[in-house]
Amino acid sequence: MADPALHVKDLQFTHAGGAFALAVPDLRIDAGEHVLLAGGSGRGKSTLLQLVAGLRDPQGGSIEVGGVRMTALEGAARDRARGRRIGMVFQTFNLLHGFTAAENLLAALMFSDVPAPQHEERALGLLKALGIPDPDADVDRLSVGQQQRVAVARALAARPALVLADEPTASLDPAHAAEAMDLIQRACRDAGAALLCTSHDPAMRGRFARVEDIERFARGAAA
Repeated sequence: MADPALHVKDLQFTHAGGAFALAVPDLRIDAGEHVLLAGGSGRGKSTLLQLVAGLRDPQGGSIEVGGVRMTALEGAARDRARGRRIGMVFQTFNLLHGFTAAENLLAALMFSDVPAPQHEERALGLLKALGIPDPDADVDRLSVGQQQRVAVARALAARPALVLADEPTASLDPAHAAEAMDLIQRACRDAGAALLCTSHDPAMRGRFARVEDIERFARGAAA
């Protein structure tokens, strides 16, 4: 049996000062599966994604991504594992300013298992597939929609097992939000990547066959 894209077991996390806590007894996302993590703002959705990505440390439990136990790794080893197995799409894109669209992808590929001689072909192919006609364009000169396409391409560049999308449509109007989610979900399906997406928008629930509510895991005050 193939390793799940994500397996969280007995996870415990308490925010500094005890403002809130998360308890995740078992959360499994299979390869290629798309899951929505839903719930109101400030309830811990982003915190859980940060724990999955290894950007925060839990007080207990384990997190495995593509069969690799992220919670057993530290420092550079965890950074390498994140770069190889996890793609991330942020609400504000977090592109490298002053870099071209292609350079943003090439930077991500530096931390991947993709052989170096294939980096340029991989970057250019993804950008073309996602509708970026000029890979040498400075990302600061692209439209918001084009910047999001570059961000999605970057998230998939390293052929990750899991893509984390944190409120990717929160700043968009309904029409553009639908277009953005069409793009993210289609790109993940084409790449065979699992998707864990957070949103407080009730309209997002109809897009996912599986919805997990953060209230299942949240304890205490607003997270």
